[in-house]
Amino acid sequence: MTTARPEGLTGYIAVTAAYWAFMLTDGALRMLVLLHFHALGFSPVQLAYLFVLYEVAGIVTNLCAGWIAARFGLTSTLFAGLGLQVAALLALALLDPAWALWPSVGYVMAVQGASGVAKDLSKMSAKSAVKLLAPGAQGGLFRWVAVLTGSKNAVKGLGFLLGAMLLALAGFVPSVLAMAGVLALILGLLVWKMPAGLPQGRKGAKITEVFSTDRNINWLSAARLALFGARDVWFVVGIPIYFYAVLSDGSEAGNRAAFFMIGSFMALWTILYGGVQASAPRLLRAATRPEAALVRDARRWAGLLFAVPALLALLVWAAGAPSPWLTLALVAGLLVFGALFAVNSALHSYLILAFSTTERVTMDVGFYYMANAAGRLLGTLLSGLTYQLGGLPACLGTAALLVGLSWLGADRLRPPQEVPA
Repeated sequence: MTTARPEGLTGYIAVTAAYWAFMLTDGALRMLVLLHFHALGFSPVQLAYLFVLYEVAGIVTNLCAGWIAARFGLTSTLFAGLGLQVAALLALALLDPAWALWPSVGYVMAVQGASGVAKDLSKMSAKSAVKLLAPGAQGGLFRWVAVLTGSKNAVKGLGFLLGAMLLALAGFVPSVLAMAGVLALILGLLVWKMPAGLPQGRKGAKITEVFSTDRNINWLSAARLALFGARDVWFVVGIPIYFYAVLSDGSEAGNRAAFFMIGSFMALWTILYGGVQASAPRLLRAATRPEAALVRDARRWAGLLFAVPALLALLVWAAGAPSPWLTLALVAGLLVFGALFAVNSALHSYLILAFSTTERVTMDVGFYYMANAAGRLLGTLLSGLTYQLGGLPACLGTAALLVGLSWLGADRLRPPQEVPA
């Protein structure tokens, strides 16, 4: 006897699969752009500029995407995200190496901005679907959120490795064209065979509804902003450029080897992050603990995370010149950061859905991921600036400061029943 698939589950599976495909290209594109333009001689600040519009677009898109999904349905935001990413990849392939420096920077910034819009349309579709389709059993919501976010980050980690390998083996333009073709094929299949089950739009949805008035959602969003700023302040520019300086001897073969090793580290870090995220409900025993305990966990794990970048900043500053043992210590320390960061991120991703109502889920998720994008923007800008001013110790010290601010935001969270009316 076969068991009927729950209503809407097929739609959720389709959204998740499309989201995985998107994140694979998103991770690959980031490594392609970062390493290709660093090899062309861009400075750390100029490299950070390349990703600024990507993050700015995420801030605006997440606010608007919540309303668009509420008004027109999640299917529309998913299709728009995939289609826009295909267009961004094709546009990037048109970049002419003969262009002057700043026209090239401006063009890549604009294309990355379009890619940022695409990413957040797709992300909001997938994350909102969890709230609407997850089983109602205790711990079920946390488990579904953790599986989606963890698997997504593992796939993005593979994308980092894929991007570095494609750049080393095929070159920049063939790589982005190949990714555009694969993603276009997936979009075509999804349009042709999109299953039923995703919620339809609500004609009365108003754009002003995107701004949350819920105390918990606002403090959680502030904590999320600081948390992702703390990651990207070393992740976007600082560590890749530091490792490039350590690993490359300046020759073409040396550059290719450095690309591969940097991509491998970024992939390993992100896959570990995704794996720990997926395991967070089991690690925190979410199925047997009340929501109030998980709110307290958000504070506790932020405090644990603070120690890692603070200690690494002191270590790199005290060591002075790079050395093999320092590189190994950095790799180990940043992997520990990734594991602790993953638990913090998983708790946040669960709490935003736990705090939101079914009627407002796309709005609240959009507002929360607007704060997430603002944190990435802050981290991206600070990554290039702090590395140029103070090297890797400045990046890591700033990360510790931002984790401290995230702890302050998490400290203001309260279980819903304790929030004043």
